[in-house]
Amino acid sequence: MMKRIFLLLFIAAMIIVSCGSNNTANDQASEETSQADNSLQKVKDAGKLVLGLDDTFAPMGFRDENGNVVGFDIDLASEVAYRMGVDLEIKPIEWSSSILSLNKGDVDVLWNGVTINDARKEQINFSKPYLNNRLVIVKSIDDNTINSKDDLAGKILGVQVGSNDEALTADPSSKNAKEIRRYDVNVNAFLDLQAKRIDAVIIDEVAAQYYISEKKAPFVVVENSPLTEELYGVGFRKSDGKLLAEVDRILDEMKSDGKAAEISQKWFAKDIVLK
Repeated sequence: MMKRIFLLLFIAAMIIVSCGSNNTANDQASEETSQADNSLQKVKDAGKLVLGLDDTFAPMGFRDENGNVVGFDIDLASEVAYRMGVDLEIKPIEWSSSILSLNKGDVDVLWNGVTINDARKEQINFSKPYLNNRLVIVKSIDDNTINSKDDLAGKILGVQVGSNDEALTADPSSKNAKEIRRYDVNVNAFLDLQAKRIDAVIIDEVAAQYYISEKKAPFVVVENSPLTEELYGVGFRKSDGKLLAEVDRILDEMKSDGKAAEISQKWFAKDIVLK
């Protein structure tokens, strides 16, 4: 009888020790996972947030007449960095390999009118969407042959390499195009359009409207026939959850206190920031 009692007590003690050991292991694993994401602290320790961009993408991020990088996204990111207590470092990168640059650690964020799409979501994470956008057709003002995306058949189209390129080729209307010419920067596509070397440019609407307005270019956007309805977000590495959460928090704060609207008014003459 005494042997059975001792045996039961021994088994009970082992169960308690085992449970305690498991809890300790779980606590340690949880702590290690939490410590593994030091993305926000790393930026604060460095004293800077490194922003990767295509520095030709007006009005989001581009060079002014003095060679300085300016734009809507630059102003937005500068304010975020200021409220985070760090400087903003702007780093132009090859946009066709922007995700590679981010994941290699060359930059902390991609912030330059980055379209949120499923293909990119497999490789990086995004902030909350902060801007609507459409992928539109831009044609010469005297062109009467393109009035919708159904009229792209038989045409030579220009598009920037990257997400716009992917969106265009995914759209059924591009299947019957005579040719699709791909450009590193949108400006070169517009120059070819003006020289009549291509028939239309497929581009983000915010960039198209800004270029036409600023350059007094003889182009028009084909209305009511966008190829896509899109959302812009800030791109982060999959591992950088704390940095993402902090940027989201500050952007929400800027929307609430009116700073985001003020920046939007400066660049678009109206508040187009998503609430």
